[in-house]
Amino acid sequence: MSDHIRIVVAGAERQVDTGTTAADLFADDPAVIAARVGDQLVDLARPLADGEKIDPVPIDSDDGRAILRHSTAHVLAQAVQELFPHAKLGVGPPVENGFYYDFDVAEPFTPEDLKQLEKRMQRIMKERQQFVRRAVADDEARAELADEPYKLELIGLKGGAEGGESGPDGAAAEVGSGELTIYDNVRRGGEVAWKDLCRGPHLPTTKHIPAFKLMRVAAAYWRGDESNRQLQRIYGTAWESKDELQAYLDRLAEAERRDHRKLGAQLDLFSFPEEIGSGLAVWHPKGAVVRRVMEEYSRQRHETSGYEFVYTPHITKDSLFEQSGHLSFYKDDLYPPVHLDAEYDAEGNLRKPGQDYYLKPMNCPMHTMVFKSRGRSYRELPLRLFEFGMVYRYERSGVVHGLVRSRGFTQDDAHIFCTPEQLAGELASLLEFVLGLLRDYGLSRFRAELSTRPEKFVGNIEDWNQAEAALEEALKKAELPYTINEGDGAFYAPKIDVHVTDAIGRSWQLSTLQVDLQTPVRLDVEYTAADGTRQRPYMIHRALFGSIERFFGILLEHYAGAFPPWLAPVQVASIPIADHHVPYLDEVAAKLRERGVRVDVDTSDDRMQKKIRNAQTQKVPYMLLAGDDDVAQGAVSFRYRDGTQKNGVPVDDAIAEIVDAVERRVQV
Repeated sequence: MSDHIRIVVAGAERQVDTGTTAADLFADDPAVIAARVGDQLVDLARPLADGEKIDPVPIDSDDGRAILRHSTAHVLAQAVQELFPHAKLGVGPPVENGFYYDFDVAEPFTPEDLKQLEKRMQRIMKERQQFVRRAVADDEARAELADEPYKLELIGLKGGAEGGESGPDGAAAEVGSGELTIYDNVRRGGEVAWKDLCRGPHLPTTKHIPAFKLMRVAAAYWRGDESNRQLQRIYGTAWESKDELQAYLDRLAEAERRDHRKLGAQLDLFSFPEEIGSGLAVWHPKGAVVRRVMEEYSRQRHETSGYEFVYTPHITKDSLFEQSGHLSFYKDDLYPPVHLDAEYDAEGNLRKPGQDYYLKPMNCPMHTMVFKSRGRSYRELPLRLFEFGMVYRYERSGVVHGLVRSRGFTQDDAHIFCTPEQLAGELASLLEFVLGLLRDYGLSRFRAELSTRPEKFVGNIEDWNQAEAALEEALKKAELPYTINEGDGAFYAPKIDVHVTDAIGRSWQLSTLQVDLQTPVRLDVEYTAADGTRQRPYMIHRALFGSIERFFGILLEHYAGAFPPWLAPVQVASIPIADHHVPYLDEVAAKLRERGVRVDVDTSDDRMQKKIRNAQTQKVPYMLLAGDDDVAQGAVSFRYRDGTQKNGVPVDDAIAEIVDAVERRVQV
């Protein structure tokens, strides 16, 4: 056997001693905590083989953070079993920005328990315990983990838990299709302190955890199934430095301050009355103003771009959604049907069977009915249909979240019917339109994902290839940064998802462009081509905001409630210094209203300074104050939302400045 092997390290070929590990290769770089060998992430302690390609995995990379967080989850589980010896282990995968671990315990964890667990975790980290991987046979694993019923169940899942560590039930973090492995946490003297079933990889030692915090406790059903036992889930976060941890906690605090549900109540915009039902919002006058302005501007832009508006019912026979395929694929997400139209004779015998009706979960089948209402010629294409269509989906109570995940919402839904030859140009135009309209609402940082044909799909490959090529060409023309999600398209269509980054760095998935290859077939949609033959159009689904409600919630958080002047529910607060100045400000307000400006005159009994504070609390963009000198000069004191003020501004100048800011949609 040769004493040397040849490997490729970060793209460069090297000769190293047999038995060399990734830890040996990257010993001079303490930021490297794991390695990628080919397509597989591995522990640094793994010996390398001849011909392998190895790349370092630094702790501040996406893969590095996932490994850090999964290792921290192990330390948490060890601490739990040291402090609560009867606790049974569930799963502990990394998730976005952190990790969790599920436990079966007699009593729920308390905030005091979390403090004690953090102290025990810090002790484990100081011990510099090694994460040591070893392969085990199924029988060995069952013998070693005989007291862990949930781990025993996972062992039985081997081969069926693929899908990555962030799978829906976390099982893939433990077992996959390959060999079973257990990780021992080993003290410096060689004693095994704790062990867990795990695929890995992990940090070299517990000392390599730079910064962590336990966040909260929640109830969770084993493997996400409500028919299973309820466990206790501890959420935590871990970062590559204390500074990064603090920055994350600061972002969370800022996100909490911007929570649209709190702002909605503080600014009197909307609410979710228990009497109406979970996930169903009512819009208060101020919120309705903002929503109306958003919709009117969107409507105007659509009309300018050649869209035609339609309206469709809130409810339909089940047969339409059966034919479109939505019922079979999404039935669990729909409200239960209403059974109507049954007829009985005088003796109570059924004379005519009834019909199930469903609240519509999406608009596309109904828009297709508009297209089919009469014969269509190629000369009418592309036909762009648009609707602010209210839809209903029975989201589970655990995922309902204010306006951004509700049960009744309004899709700004467009469906474009075009010929195959028009597809590429239409997609490029659509994407340009989408980005332009989002920019008008003050959003500017975008990225996209192109999801391509999955392994199981319907239709022919030629159509898929044409649709995917047209979508990618549209992304290139828009010069929009994008990644390709291979095989992540729907079974019937590839798509583009546009993500936007908000003011505090969070990414939101907003607009979707989807080339539907199947609905025209399922619903028998055709047009007459130039040669007189009947052809199927391509159908493009385009949701720009996703839903008005969700987009409103995102904007509310993006602006922290301080909407730009053109969107603000109250654009101007007029504040008299004394009661006898009210008539003067009423005249100013009348002039503003003539120019379409939304203005309130504060006639309350509050003192002037309290009125100013009230306007600031309500995040009104402009305040116009008037006293004796202002009345005499035909002027106002012009106060801005940031607290700056100009005195003695002629009324006409003040009105002109406000109107100009509104018309130009300035983002202040």
